Amino acid sequence: MPPAVRRGAAHLALGAAGEEAAAACLRHKGFTIIERNWRVGRLELDLICRTKKLIVFVEVKARGAGSLGSPADGLTPAKRERLARAAAQWLSANDAWGAPCRFDLVAVREEGGQLACEHVEDILDMAAALGSKGTWQPW
Repeated sequence: MPPAVRRGAAHLALGAAGEEAAAACLRHKGFTIIERNWRVGRLELDLICRTKKLIVFVEVKARGAGSLGSPADGLTPAKRERLARAAAQWLSANDAWGAPCRFDLVAVREEGGQLACEHVEDILDMAAALGSKGTWQPW
């Protein structure tokens, strides 16, 4: 069962609770969480997971009860580009360029004081996300 939403600094509490709910959802599906809130400079990856031989970079988007729009609306082209750059940095830092990977989204919504998660696989095409700003491969 997803955790209840914590009260207090509303958006921070919802974000933390949403990330915890997303991690629990993914673990339930057999994912292993290998890193949380990985940062380099101004780039961040919410969750980095492994499932079988696949590395999965997971963006978590949480919305409170009554919020307009869906959690996925936060995946703007600029956000997608930052995610692609962050993943490239993580792959370089972990000497993991040979590993197959993908990007997923866990959309978290507050419903009746509880959090409901929707896991969406393969949300990002690396080459399209980076566009003319760079290449997916580090060479």
